[in-house]
Amino acid sequence: MNRWLRLLRHRWLDEHDARRALGPGALARLEARVAASEQGHTGQIRVSIEAGLPLSYLWRGASARERAITLFGKLRVWDTELNNGVLIYLLLAEHRIEVVADRGIDRRVPPAHWQGLVDGMAGAFRAGDYEGGLGRAVDAVDALLRTHFPRMAGDTAPNELPDRPDVR
Repeated sequence: MNRWLRLLRHRWLDEHDARRALGPGALARLEARVAASEQGHTGQIRVSIEAGLPLSYLWRGASARERAITLFGKLRVWDTELNNGVLIYLLLAEHRIEVVADRGIDRRVPPAHWQGLVDGMAGAFRAGDYEGGLGRAVDAVDALLRTHFPRMAGDTAPNELPDRPDVR
């Protein structure tokens, strides 16, 4: 993509566009979905929606994947006790989806499975159904975490990360 066109596309959108794409009701429903999910496993799920990449990323030609990995660290998804945090990242300007999983869950789930999850969200996003796509992604990650990190009876592991989607 032309560097200037990419720059324009990313700078045209801002946090208000990201919030408008989902709406306050959708953000609250996604937060509740993440919170309910985490009652059944010890993993942590974060959803991050970003309108456009920061200017520094655009100047150096960075990818959505690079940004997702950075946010994985900034949002402290990597810092969970059992290394089983998962970030679901949506970049609106490029309609890109990335899933970044910490080593505890990533070593148990093949890369093709993560790619299948991303592919499943892509159709919903192309249709403008951001809430539906993100909801299905949360459900898919929930199923993996319940399989590999189920919450046992009497387990009082704390909620280590906010459930509310991060919107930038």
